[in-house]
Amino acid sequence: MPIRASDLLTLTREGLYCPLGRFHVDPTWPVERALITHGHADHARSGHGHVLATPETLRIMAVRYGADFCRQRQEARLGESIRIGEVTVRFAPAGHVLGSAQIAIERDGVRVVVSGDYKRAPDPTCLPFEVVPCDVFITEATFGLPVFTHPDTRGEVRKLLDSVALFPERAHIVGAYALGKAQRVMALLREEGWDRPIHLHGAMEKLTALYKDEGVPLGDTPKVVAAERKDLHGAIVICPPSSIQDLWSRKFPDPVTCFASGWMRVRARARQKGVELPMVISDHSDWPDLCRTIRDTGAEEVWVTHGQEDALVHWCGTQGIRAKPLHLLGYGDDGETEPGIGAEAAA
Repeated sequence: MPIRASDLLTLTREGLYCPLGRFHVDPTWPVERALITHGHADHARSGHGHVLATPETLRIMAVRYGADFCRQRQEARLGESIRIGEVTVRFAPAGHVLGSAQIAIERDGVRVVVSGDYKRAPDPTCLPFEVVPCDVFITEATFGLPVFTHPDTRGEVRKLLDSVALFPERAHIVGAYALGKAQRVMALLREEGWDRPIHLHGAMEKLTALYKDEGVPLGDTPKVVAAERKDLHGAIVICPPSSIQDLWSRKFPDPVTCFASGWMRVRARARQKGVELPMVISDHSDWPDLCRTIRDTGAEEVWVTHGQEDALVHWCGTQGIRAKPLHLLGYGDDGETEPGIGAEAAA
């Protein structure tokens, strides 16, 4: 009997499960064997028996959860074919954050690709997305509405530098997620010529040090010292998004609140968060790139894991591509997926 995609992957309480390999992909509960696409907390959880992931993702998990985040770990080298049970798996770059990967699962010429989270835009801190031809493509839809077309990222960083030049007496406080977004903003600032220190909230230190250890050039990134905050005129400071409005940020000289997120495309969201300088910088694909990627894979069927599933499923139908939403719960904790945003974005 010919193999079917449903033989390779099915849904369980824990998430996507491969019965022929007896493993889960990005499970939302502890399982015996987990294959992990990337290090964000909604995809990479602790407590699994055995974890297979890229070397960078394993290091990220160890920084976030401690060295004993699982009983056993195994490195997956990009492009290497690994036999697990009755299937072969291969990891390919996803372009999302450092170490992020798509996972291709194959048997008897049928291939299913779990893309995890991904982007097609250039990013100096991680390898670019690699198109993997497949029969079934499993995609996110975080920005799965036509209204989301992300601008050039470097232009957004230049907006920040222009503001610093215009207001040299003020500190610029940039909210950015601690894994991936913060380091991408730092690297882009360096590429645009900012050679002064980039000051960090303490929550950014360990992951930024990991990026540096992996060879990503981020320059001088000192931790903010409480007693020195009042003296940081003209400084650029990067902190978790939750810190841009709390007491911590108010100790800086006349701070300009900035927020680096794809959701800053929604003006109401920027106003709601009290953001003075919104920076539309996303580590997810926008609507055109979601559609382009589906076409590029040549997939005859698409499964949508999380985000604006219905819009992308509808678009696939207009292209003659079979598609269905998976309605997976537990994803969207990387600082960019926000439940209930769809109606707001469409308004």
